[in-house]
Amino acid sequence: MRAAVRMLLRQHRALAWAFWALLLCVAVLSLMPTAYLPAQVFNLWDKAQHALAFTALATLGLLAYPRQPWRVAIGLLAFGGAIELAQAATGWRYGEWSDWLADAVGLAAGSALAAHPRRLMDEPAQPAAQASTPR
Repeated sequence: MRAAVRMLLRQHRALAWAFWALLLCVAVLSLMPTAYLPAQVFNLWDKAQHALAFTALATLGLLAYPRQPWRVAIGLLAFGGAIELAQAATGWRYGEWSDWLADAVGLAAGSALAAHPRRLMDEPAQPAAQASTPR
């Protein structure tokens, strides 16, 4: 039993570290001058990048902090808005509210992805004898 608890604690710590590291990477990449970034092929890709980044952030955040889903969601929405305001304040990036909307779409997708593993963890395990008997 103690080994299982230790394993769960290690997984929780790894998820939390991955979440915060990804949050830092998204912040740095979002505020980096465009000269250091690859050229955009079309504007839709920019929105997809926002949605994918926030899908990953939401999934990791909700798995790392399963008891605080509203804090994670509100925090990520505030983070996305802060990035857009910070981009508008720089001389080399542009803040767009449509990017924030793409962040919200990614947050919804990440919430859906994180809900399934959390549901599996919340369900009590059935004993093998009960699970195999037909009804």
